[in-house]
Amino acid sequence: MLIPLTTALLLAMQSGSELELDGKTSLTKMMGSPLEIHLTGTPGQPATLLLDTSPGPTLVQGVSVPIGFTPNYRSFSLGTIPPSGNLDLVVTLPNRQKLADRTLYAAGVIVDPSFPGGLDVSNSAEISLVDRNMELAGNPLGSYPHFEYVRSFNEGDPIGVAVEVSRFPEVIGRTGDVYLVAAKSRADWIADPSLTDVSGGPTTRTFVAGPINANAFQLNAGTLSGDNGATIGVGYDLVIDLNQDGMLNDDDLVDGYSDEAGLYVVRDLTTPGPYAVTETIYSGGSWLDQDLYYPSNIASLGELPLIVISHGNGHNYQWYDHLGYHMASWGFIVMSHSNNTGPGIFTASTTTLTNTDYILGNLATIAGGALQGHLDGGNITWLGHSRGGEGVTQAYDRVHDGLYVPNEFVIDDIKLVSSIAPTGFKPPATADPHGVTYHLWTGGSDSDVSGCASNTITWTFPLHDRAEEKRLSISLHGVGHGDFHDGGGSSWATGPCRVGRTTTHVIMKGYFLPLVQHEILGNLAAKDYLWRQWESFRASGSPSTVVNPCVHVDLQLREGSEVARLVVDDFQSNSSPGISSSGGPVSGTVANITEGKPRDNNTNYTHNTGDPFNSFIYATSADDAGAMIFEYTGDQDLEFGLLAADQDVSAYDFLSFRAAQASRHPLTTSLLADQVFQISLTDANGVKSSISIDAYGGGIEEPYQRTSCGTGTGWAAEYETVRVRLTDFQHDGSGLDLTAIEAITFDFGPSYGTSEGRLGFDDLQFHAE
Repeated sequence: MLIPLTTALLLAMQSGSELELDGKTSLTKMMGSPLEIHLTGTPGQPATLLLDTSPGPTLVQGVSVPIGFTPNYRSFSLGTIPPSGNLDLVVTLPNRQKLADRTLYAAGVIVDPSFPGGLDVSNSAEISLVDRNMELAGNPLGSYPHFEYVRSFNEGDPIGVAVEVSRFPEVIGRTGDVYLVAAKSRADWIADPSLTDVSGGPTTRTFVAGPINANAFQLNAGTLSGDNGATIGVGYDLVIDLNQDGMLNDDDLVDGYSDEAGLYVVRDLTTPGPYAVTETIYSGGSWLDQDLYYPSNIASLGELPLIVISHGNGHNYQWYDHLGYHMASWGFIVMSHSNNTGPGIFTASTTTLTNTDYILGNLATIAGGALQGHLDGGNITWLGHSRGGEGVTQAYDRVHDGLYVPNEFVIDDIKLVSSIAPTGFKPPATADPHGVTYHLWTGGSDSDVSGCASNTITWTFPLHDRAEEKRLSISLHGVGHGDFHDGGGSSWATGPCRVGRTTTHVIMKGYFLPLVQHEILGNLAAKDYLWRQWESFRASGSPSTVVNPCVHVDLQLREGSEVARLVVDDFQSNSSPGISSSGGPVSGTVANITEGKPRDNNTNYTHNTGDPFNSFIYATSADDAGAMIFEYTGDQDLEFGLLAADQDVSAYDFLSFRAAQASRHPLTTSLLADQVFQISLTDANGVKSSISIDAYGGGIEEPYQRTSCGTGTGWAAEYETVRVRLTDFQHDGSGLDLTAIEAITFDFGPSYGTSEGRLGFDDLQFHAE
């Protein structure tokens, strides 16, 4: 019932009744939890609860009302006051994401003729709503923020739990039983809130006041299974049962109160999946030779996504067994085809298109009709190598621009385009991934598509930076052009500490599988493998630098508009270094700031003070990519201010950016180590919270130490992405207000990490998960 609030009624409001929520006038509460409402008043009189996001008070002709009466104002009928004079109700709080971290202000109103104006208005009570689905599972860290909340764990790795009591102060002093349970959907939790521990628990824990590591502990030593058949990851939910009744209810904490599991345990992704694989080779005519891999039991598997592999010049379509067998064993159909690369990229793109059409149009006869009814033509990945890697982008561009009309598919059926060491013959007008999710592989030892500044045809990165939406990249030091296929012969590799074909294939399997499972199947457990620092997280069978000192892997992931995001600076508009692309001020004490095209403008990587982006090969002269580059010696900073309209970042999950060391620059060669620096957020109240990027396992990788392409040592600059969860800045009760962030500051120098360096920066944004 909405009570009309006329001036006369407001003037008449006096407080006689009392309102309590869960016995309090101020509390924090989980959305979706039960709430006890206690309201006193005259028996038999109708009562209403007023709610608003503003506490007021509102003065109306001198009368103070404890509600703001904003457009968010709502009122709800509570029925009539019982004979006892005490109205007690239990209601369920709404469970809406937009209400998370909001405070609601309440007042009771009783229609009572004995009061002036006929209304008895209670005191105000406030309730801060928090998402019932929260982060609890993760890993301890050696420095602030002391704990990282993560989605995925490798099978055999310990699973940690932490509660940030500054966000949930009501748990202080309480003892709860901590359960790991088989994952349930939100609907399943509502239908069956019972708790059955699967890890030998539950574990009983008392929560205390203090920093996050005072309430962090290991819950499982790594005993849980990650085997979920052909799906990456077994889902588990984590519950802290604060009333110790074996049920999810009241104010219990839960990681996984949604259709997404709270955490996933993942088995070794470098090993074969659950299915035996059938390989068959056949031909549909000129340039239609195809090598097909599919699960041998495909008749029982429904429709499976298709991966099309387009080889490079001088390569052979039968040289991709390592990917064909691996991906088919995990439930994909893989087809590698003969590719007409000799004449150039246009003919290579044509054979990608015609071979895709051929397999889709001949399912009744290929492999004796085994694929009929079992190939999902609406979920296609194109993977190309060398000229084939550029060819798949031109194939996509031709369909996008209407220059080629496929017979058996439409452009929206191509969900992922991935290029292995692609050439760069074509300008952006003809080789452009446009809005498709685009992925790039680059080998640091490649002696064919080498990446030398003297020849833009050998640059891989411009294709990546042309992608308009989501884009990803993996760069591997010590990997040659031929290491990516299994055809034998030369690796086409040069440079120190070469990784070799066998190790390269292990890395490829453990990375390509989660890439395709995430991008094609939407697998959430797979995503962590695409962005978390390689030094601290990768497929369990993939080599680390500790095991193999030659292995260095740099990952990039820039989210597109498929998730909510605020682009602070993409360095492509507002070309002045003093203004971000979002319009905010940019300032700092770092030296030699230049904003422009990330392009090496001479023919070599020799250090050249007149070439600001020396060693950066992310844009040809025809590309419009942008970036910032700067250097520092000693303690210096770089700050990005946010406009008032952009300062509420509480709806986002991460702050991310990418950075790369400038190769062969004296400030790089003097150290040859990961660049480490500090990121800070400052709110409108002057609260500043800072995190060092190496807290999560690594810094910005040093350049691969390859010579040639001029004097000196060090190859092309390689960006890698850093993502920091925003709530990490609130650990240990920092008090940072994510609804009012005024500035992002990067602090460099010996007080914050590495003593000196020269860095390229790009893609600074806040974004959702």
